[in-house]
Formats: sequence, structure tokens, C-alpha cells
Amino acid sequence: RAALDASGAEIVTVAIRRTNLGQNPNEPSLLDAVPPSKFTYLPNTAGCYTADDAVRTLRLARELLDGHSLVKLEVLGDPQSLYPNVIETIVAAKTLVAEGFQVMVYTSDDPIVAKQLEDIGCVAIMPLASLIGSGMGILNPWNLRLVIEHAKVPVLVDAGVGTASDAAIAMELGCDGVLMNTAIALANDPVRMAGAMKLAIEAGREA
Repeated sequence: RAALDASGAEIVTVAIRRTNLGQNPNEPSLLDAVPPSKFTYLPNTAGCYTADDAVRTLRLARELLDGHSLVKLEVLGDPQSLYPNVIETIVAAKTLVAEGFQVMVYTSDDPIVAKQLEDIGCVAIMPLASLIGSGMGILNPWNLRLVIEHAKVPVLVDAGVGTASDAAIAMELGCDGVLMNTAIALANDPVRMAGAMKLAIEAGREA
């Protein structure tokens, strides 16, 4: 919670399969530490490897969060790289959009796939900068720029941000935001790193 406050984040993504939001009544709930009155929750499908599993997970999230429709879709290809399975992602996105979900979607940095997901009705495109948790930064700024130039919905870098300079570069390229976890969660001083990321986002947007 202290890191979230230091970061200035307004949206918090939550892995429904790994986090208690009330589905386990005898365990501590994240809702107590991170109140929905202050933060917008973005339930995600981390750990899902099929479209059916991802759709089922987000239906559960909507029930747990009283009809909340803004969600983050990610369907992974394998447990080692955590690279997105774009075929299953597209299938899941079609179902979720048809059911009234507002889908922010994790995908590869392929501009053609990004356009397909936008055409399906996803409300934001979230291409990886590099592999989840790798901290390798933006490996392909040219593809990312192509995604941004052709998108009519917000584009947020999702995955691979390692340090503040990566976040600033993402914003300088024209991204609307950056999603991050590992760079803060595994820092020696997570609260201080969260503050650094806030400054980096602001500086990159201004630049």
C-alpha cells in the first residue's frame, strides 16, 4: 500500500487466481489494504493459458467486484517466458467484449495483432516491452511506435519495465501509461522505487 501511494497510481491490477478479494472469507482480503474507494481495480487473468480459463476467471471477478466491467486480459503461451498466446487472447477478447466487459489486453508488440484487438473492441492495448518480470526494458521501440501510431485507443506498456528510465522512454515514445510490478516489488526499497517511477512517468510525458 505504501508503494502504491508513493507511485501515484490510480489503477491497481490484481491477479484473481492468486489474490483474495473475498472469495476466501477466512483469509485477509486485499480490499482491506487497498480500498476500492481510493483505487480502481483492474482484475487480470495472470496464470491463464486458455481463452476459456481467462473468460471464466473474469466472470468470477465481475461477481466479486459487484459488476465491475473494466478488466485486464492476458492469456499466456507458456509458464517459462510468459509470452502471450495471441490466438487464445483474440478468442477470449471476442467473448468478453460481447459480454459487456471493457477489456484492456496484454499482447505482443505486433502492430497487426494490436489492430485486430482494437477492432474487436478492446478499450486499451497493452504490448509487452520485454518478457514479464525480465526488467530488460523496451527491446523493440520501433514496433511499439507502430502500435502507438495506428491505435485509436490508449496504449500502455505492460511487462519488462526494469527501472525509471524504461518508464520515461515508454512515455516519450507516446504511450499513455505503464503497467509495472516486478521493478517495484523486487527493488531493495520498493517505496522509493515507486516514487522514482512516478517522477519518470511525469518526466517522460512532459518530454
